[in-house]
Amino acid sequence: MAKAKKPKPKIRSKKQKKRKEIEETAIQQIVNHYFYTKGLSLEKIKESAKKKKIIYSRFTRPAKQLLELAGSVRKAKKAIDKVADWAKSRGLDYAIETVFKKWLELDRLKPKEIVKKPYFQGNPMIWSETKKKWYVIDEKGDWLEFAGKEAEIEWRIIK
Repeated sequence: MAKAKKPKPKIRSKKQKKRKEIEETAIQQIVNHYFYTKGLSLEKIKESAKKKKIIYSRFTRPAKQLLELAGSVRKAKKAIDKVADWAKSRGLDYAIETVFKKWLELDRLKPKEIVKKPYFQGNPMIWSETKKKWYVIDEKGDWLEFAGKEAEIEWRIIK
């Protein structure tokens, strides 16, 4: 009778164990940083994962790929921050995969500029370069010369 062979346990060196631990923590750092940019704290991430609102493992593969692409955790976090700022300024949603898609243009990604427009008593205003004067456009569309003070101009952020 032949004896059944027991499978040999895999023996890992301390170096291999350490490398795996470092790799996992680096991936966790990237995934957690992604959630921080989304406005979640570590406690909220853990709570959401327990309630299965967030499937944490879904984010580990893209985080590992991003780590390989970026070369370091610091560069990966920087890239996530840049994409997050860009996407938030445009009212877009983003994922870790968005960083891959925007990787080649990361240095050119800029958050959308905030545009402030002048108003006077709820009516829009226009600056005339040729006449060096402000004009108020009333409800009928007529251009009326602005005779008030600069302090009376209301600046609104237009999205």
